[in-house]
Amino acid sequence: MTRGMRLSVALVVAFVVIAAAILLAGRSGPDPAAGAQAADPAATAARADSHRLSAAPAGSLTFVEFLDFECEACRSVYPAIEQLRAEYGDRVSFVVRYFPLPGHFNAERAARAVEAAAQQGKFEQMYQRMYETQAEWGEQRTPKDEVFRGFAADLGLDLPAFDAAYTASATLDRINADVADGEALGVQGTPTFFLDGRRLEPTSYQDLTDALDAALR
Repeated sequence: MTRGMRLSVALVVAFVVIAAAILLAGRSGPDPAAGAQAADPAATAARADSHRLSAAPAGSLTFVEFLDFECEACRSVYPAIEQLRAEYGDRVSFVVRYFPLPGHFNAERAARAVEAAAQQGKFEQMYQRMYETQAEWGEQRTPKDEVFRGFAADLGLDLPAFDAAYTASATLDRINADVADGEALGVQGTPTFFLDGRRLEPTSYQDLTDALDAALR
């Protein structure tokens, strides 16, 4: 199986999981059609202070993913996003927005850990660590605060500063601001993608590359 085929299979699996998540553990919020009523979908999807995995020159396309670090579908498409970044990162800005789902016990904790790491310049490293280790801590009903603190230690973070940020109300406010933007755009499950404010509904890796190629033209 080629790499493209593997990524396409991952996307198909991911969107099956998304459908189940919306039915079983999705966040209650506005109807998806409400996203069409957003005054400026592109500005809502990616704020000036949103976390960027790669930043292309000003005026470039912006690809946004609303994600949940405990979401199996997000983990499934993670390699596809990494491949997109490798292929398009010089022409497209890749933005990450938090959207922890209520049905995932440690999702908010994971987001707080990533945000606390971001405050020490280690957003991408902690983002990657969450997906690489998801099988170790995900889908469990016990708090994994110490596991996430261990990740911070592994990354060489200042642990007292990490601890303070992890429990700070401002950190949770930052996550909730992302959630609010997602809900305004009609996001109900994860991962959900936007390209310059337009929602994408890919079922294969080719769908994603086709959308990017068409927009770049």
